[in-house]
Amino acid sequence: MTVIEAERLGKRYRSLWALRDCGLSVPDGHVVALVGPNGAGKTTLLRLLAGLARPSAGRVTVLGGREPGSAAAREGVSYLDQRMPLHANLRVRDVLRVAEAMNSRWDAEFAEARLASVGIPLRRRAGRLSGGQQAQLALTLAIARRPRLLLLDEPLASLDPLARQDVMAALMTGVAEDGLSVVFSSHVVPELERVASYLIVLSGGQVQVAAPVESLLEGHRALIGPARDATRLAEQVPVVTVSRAGRQAQALARTAAAPPGWAGRPVTMEELVLGYLREPAARALQGPEATR
Repeated sequence: MTVIEAERLGKRYRSLWALRDCGLSVPDGHVVALVGPNGAGKTTLLRLLAGLARPSAGRVTVLGGREPGSAAAREGVSYLDQRMPLHANLRVRDVLRVAEAMNSRWDAEFAEARLASVGIPLRRRAGRLSGGQQAQLALTLAIARRPRLLLLDEPLASLDPLARQDVMAALMTGVAEDGLSVVFSSHVVPELERVASYLIVLSGGQVQVAAPVESLLEGHRALIGPARDATRLAEQVPVVTVSRAGRQAQALARTAAAPPGWAGRPVTMEELVLGYLREPAARALQGPEATR
């Protein structure tokens, strides 16, 4: 099943296109890293998937063809944005009760156990929690709904390193045990590299790359060679980006092997992301093309 399917998807705010001509087909069971610079369209895409915004062009579906925001989709999709809205005057136990009353698939045992594991007392008012504790509470509410698709918009910003590690562990447990699919927007690429199995890179409101991480890493190489040959390199392999320093050139290319005259090595996910962000005008790479 595909958890996300988009065709020529676009979203415009007045005269500004936040997203344009986006195509995606994401299978279920992945932790999807959604990365890009500020203003790339990450939050807009997540809001479209959650049904909180309507497309200006194209179409998008979730969970095998359901319209975002429909009754069928709402039950299976959880969305946590950067603001983490909570009932600040309610005690944590009452926040849980409100959530239980609003969700038919609520897992009360999981919610209480997870809050206990991160040291959040049920008697404390939500507004008196620290920023990190509020983030943990908001994440617990999102997961305890037992969604099939969890959308997270920069959820780690207010967490310390140990808390971020706990969040990542909870997400991976959900993927492994419950078949949860996660779309995780973040600027911290090295953190995502440890857990992501699918990568979407947005730049300038367009999808630059969207494919499984493993196939992307296998299908790209970092190349080092003479700067005088950099211009001709594109005649040998598809080049994503190239830079020159003195007599030496470095390139990111879509190839499994280095061409003659160039030394090659495997790339990291961070190098892959930075390469596509440095060259947003490169031909968008999506779906099966990414594995060639």
